[in-house]
Amino acid sequence: MPGDPPPLEFEPSTPLQFLPGMGAARAERLRRLGLRKAQDVLFFFPREHQFPPPPTKVDELREGQPATFIGKITDAELVSRTPGKSLFAAIVENESGAVRIVFFNQPFRAEQLTLDRSVRLSGTPKLAGLRWEFSHPKYELIEADEADPENAENKGEILPVYPLTEGVKEYELRRLTRRVASVLAEGAKEVMPASIREAAGVRLRDAGIELAGDLPDIATTLRDIHCPPSAETLTAARTRLIFQELFVMQLALAMRRTSLTGRLQAPAMPCTAKIRQRIVRRFPFELTADQNRVIDEIAQEMGRQFPMNRLLQGDVGSGKTVVAIFAMMLAVASEHQATLMAPTEVLARQHFQTLRKILADSRVRIGLLCGSLTAAQRRETLEKVASGELDLIVGTQALVYDIDFHSLGLCVIDEQHKFGVRQRVRLREGGVDPHYLVMSATPIPRSVAMTQFGDVDLSTLREKPAGRGEVHTYLAVDSWRDRWWDFVRQRIAEGRQAYVVAPRVGDETVASDSTSGSTGDAADALDDLDALDEVEDVTSVNRTFEQLRDNVFKEQRVELLHGRMKAEAKQDVMQRFADGEIDVLVSTTVIEVGVDVANATVMTILGGNRFGLAQLHQLRGRISRGVHAGYLCVFTDGERSPEESERLKVFEQTSDGFELAEADFRLRGPGDMLGKKQSGLAPLRIADLNRDVEVLQVARMMAQELIDEDPDMQADEITGLRDQVLRRYGNRLDLGDGA
Repeated sequence: MPGDPPPLEFEPSTPLQFLPGMGAARAERLRRLGLRKAQDVLFFFPREHQFPPPPTKVDELREGQPATFIGKITDAELVSRTPGKSLFAAIVENESGAVRIVFFNQPFRAEQLTLDRSVRLSGTPKLAGLRWEFSHPKYELIEADEADPENAENKGEILPVYPLTEGVKEYELRRLTRRVASVLAEGAKEVMPASIREAAGVRLRDAGIELAGDLPDIATTLRDIHCPPSAETLTAARTRLIFQELFVMQLALAMRRTSLTGRLQAPAMPCTAKIRQRIVRRFPFELTADQNRVIDEIAQEMGRQFPMNRLLQGDVGSGKTVVAIFAMMLAVASEHQATLMAPTEVLARQHFQTLRKILADSRVRIGLLCGSLTAAQRRETLEKVASGELDLIVGTQALVYDIDFHSLGLCVIDEQHKFGVRQRVRLREGGVDPHYLVMSATPIPRSVAMTQFGDVDLSTLREKPAGRGEVHTYLAVDSWRDRWWDFVRQRIAEGRQAYVVAPRVGDETVASDSTSGSTGDAADALDDLDALDEVEDVTSVNRTFEQLRDNVFKEQRVELLHGRMKAEAKQDVMQRFADGEIDVLVSTTVIEVGVDVANATVMTILGGNRFGLAQLHQLRGRISRGVHAGYLCVFTDGERSPEESERLKVFEQTSDGFELAEADFRLRGPGDMLGKKQSGLAPLRIADLNRDVEVLQVARMMAQELIDEDPDMQADEITGLRDQVLRRYGNRLDLGDGA
């Protein structure tokens, strides 16, 4: 009928090979980018956009004004008269004339810019005699048909830049996405009602986001992200997609928060003034204002009949363990059990000793559960846990396997970044709903806290206990070594102790030997992985140990510690170091978390360029445990890259863990920091947690407001949005069953 829209050339579900002009071979190459159907192309978003000026004709070039020139290479020559010095020159010509390009001391250009190749140049020309010349221009090799003046690339249009793979060219993807968007964008389902788009537009503008009006509808958004007619419409389209992605994530997290607080049951553990005083009296020091504030937050939540789900983050040495002990004692005071899980047996045993010391004259019964126990010891401990004969149970990851608690009221997990998500929720899967306190000595950037830990409440310790010595950090050059070793010997002569952390240079993840002497089940196999995703090169640390023992510290007592040692051997070395029987401990990053020897005030890190900022800061935290000043010297392996130099300079100049966390996030980006085990969340497709913090904050606020009004998202106008939330995050966050 007249006026009816033309029939679709293809459907969203059409396989790519059946799209016009595609074919099986090209479709197979696109599969490597995750593109299988037409709809995949529609939602394959550009990673950035370019704003090139339209190509300039020769007679339009002006000296000192940036220009783009497209043509074919008609002449090229590489001249090299002396070793190490060369000149490559080429003539690039089109119908308007010719220009010359030159590169000094870059002979490899001759292999790229060959005769008859079409090229797009951009740079600032200057007159050299009677010819225009571009010196060291940026360039892009293009196909002959890309040089057509009618192509969008050659008309100064905004150009999307997509991720590529071998055999797929940028201009091919641009043509494909334009074609698909022109056919399918209008039929895309809108899941964000106009009321949400309008409210989001207002709040985003209030947050300082450049946005002319409301967020656009989805059809306009999809057309403009692939074929933006202007910078203003591109900004609106990108903001809409970024907001929607973060909004859907925050809705999922808000639904999970509501589920955890509204549907699960946990034992109420009221904290009276008398109970609080009895617990605090146990500590042989005054609590900081930060510790008192966080204890009040935890006590309030543990007094309710639904599970606390709280993340406690604090800089190294801020006293998180004290807060955890208070929470555990509150559970015991309410006649429930509490468990403290640590990532390594060394740290678990240290927590065990700390608790025994603080509770030495109390009736609280404490048990240790870790991989080095014999089968009989393990069986006896498990029986006492099940019968309620133990009040506090300290251990490693073995705790998450096959344990029958008598009445578990609180689960504390130390150093959460060492545990995968599935292990962290294993106790819930066992049918119990304890209160849940996770501790991290690695401060978390605010955008990460709002996403990867967005379903938990956050407490922060910034204030350090009084009397802690200052740590002086030095980024060293190799010529300092002899003088530094002299300095270390002087500190040892004064009665102090020292760490030397060996570099990580291997590519192979080394499993622990801690299963020897244990029951041999799955729990023990995972019990003492000192770093689940890190490299520990034992050859390197052994070599460093031998060299220091035999040459540098011949008069001092030097010992070795690494993760492949038997658990008993590691514990023996750490105990002797704590007792002052060892002067220099040569170690891998097994000492990274929790090791507390106040007399150890000097640390040397070798191969420091191989460590991230967070890990360097964790290591530095080992020498800020007492009243004496600490000294840290970082040496690097060979030449440092610019990125390594920037990271190490930040570390040298900044001692605040929260500032370092933000700097680390800025330098490394979300992909590297979050890692595989950090979250059950799906990867982001267009949003960037580093760049889009303001959008994230608006999305989080609006998501929580929506869930507060409609916890199950049942309103008719948001059913499409609810479907998207469940489709993307339902299984990942267990939203379907409220777990």
